[in-house]
Amino acid sequence: MYVGRDMTELSMMPKTDWKDSELAFYHHSFQQIMPYLNAEGQTIHREIIEEIESRGGLKRQEADYTHGTRVSYD
Repeated sequence: MYVGRDMTELSMMPKTDWKDSELAFYHHSFQQIMPYLNAEGQTIHREIIEEIESRGGLKRQEADYTHGTRVSYD
């Protein structure tokens, strides 16, 4: 289950201020409903993708014994 800021709060701030876990969660959510999104929803999803790409993706730089290399949004 996602525990974090909701889209109402996040929509009032630039994507550059979002955490990696928020980007990962909302990217996954929008990806699931993409066929049903209107133009505004598709624009938001594209902006999320562009922010993820500008950060070099969502992979952690290194793994340790408690964390893998993927960002978890649970």
